[in-house]
Amino acid sequence: MNSEPLANQIRPDSLSSFVGQPHLVGKDKPLRVAMKKGLLFSIIFWGPPGVGKTTLARLYAQSLKADYVELSAVSAGKADVRKVIEQAKESSRPTILFLDEIHRFNKAQQDFLLPSVEKGILTLIGATTENPSFEIISPLLSRCRVFILKELSEKEISSIIDRAVSTLGKIKLSTTAREWLISFANGDARQAISIIESTYGLYRKLTVASLKNALQSQHLRFDKKGEEHFNTISAFIKSMRASNADAAVYYLARMVEAGEDPLFIARRMVIFASEDIGLAQPTALVVANEIFKACQVIGYPECAINLAHGVAYLANAKKDRSAYDALRSAQKDIKSYGNLPIPLKLRNATTGFNEFIGYGQGYKKYGDKDFMPEKLKGKKYFK
Repeated sequence: MNSEPLANQIRPDSLSSFVGQPHLVGKDKPLRVAMKKGLLFSIIFWGPPGVGKTTLARLYAQSLKADYVELSAVSAGKADVRKVIEQAKESSRPTILFLDEIHRFNKAQQDFLLPSVEKGILTLIGATTENPSFEIISPLLSRCRVFILKELSEKEISSIIDRAVSTLGKIKLSTTAREWLISFANGDARQAISIIESTYGLYRKLTVASLKNALQSQHLRFDKKGEEHFNTISAFIKSMRASNADAAVYYLARMVEAGEDPLFIARRMVIFASEDIGLAQPTALVVANEIFKACQVIGYPECAINLAHGVAYLANAKKDRSAYDALRSAQKDIKSYGNLPIPLKLRNATTGFNEFIGYGQGYKKYGDKDFMPEKLKGKKYFK
């Protein structure tokens, strides 16, 4: 049996064999056009796991005949980037640095990359599962084109399963086993390929029973797109909401031990501080934001302590969802009524004509509570 990982064996070597992302690589679509014309620019690939970010980066570098270096932001540091920069200065060809999980680089590390990207010493391709607007510093993001990748469809996953199975040899795959694999993958090709490879290695057959047995043999399974991921974060939030600090820190520990991105956890805590604590303890938002910043600056393993500190604080805080409920109620009215006319007295009289037709007339700075549009007069969102 070939010792090379199955994912590498079936990785496409051209766009013609690439599966998915038709909005980027289909006929006359931006990435295909760029590769065909040999256009060189820095890119951020934003999308869920297992949808082709690494493969597209390799194909792009290949199409430009560029030197290509792959690093993971989880394990790489300034020294690794510095080495790539020095190599790029000596090369006669363009250098493309693919930085997987670029959101794991803190601000200082991203700042270090910036001058080389600005000067064109190297071209950056960053891959992230997180919103780049929040995770990548503005100067670096402004020098990159952001391409959003989508979860693979069931048909696309099925095509990749066919490729993986045929590469292993003459193996039968029943309809039920295929359907189980597609459901398990949940749009993530890497998940499908991984379970096929591990199952075949253990049992030399692919049935629903063998697939499930192989899955159960994996220690502390916690895929970041699967059901366990969502179940754990749900239990974490609900434990804090119930002011159960012990349960909340337990679910936190499960996520930490499984390698969950600390910024994902911290971001949910920031949301929780406003959604569930809100006006009862406004300083909760300050604490949650500081926890988020600490995770950005420190990273694992030490930032787990900051997370535990924040969890204990948020779980023990008083709860008040009135601001959240008011927002949702107001949004419901907007969907029902659209943009209702703003009362004339609240409008700015920026021209003589506006003043003539009543803009700003009758407005009182203090004491006047009648500010709602006509159809919503008397409506209260805060009970």
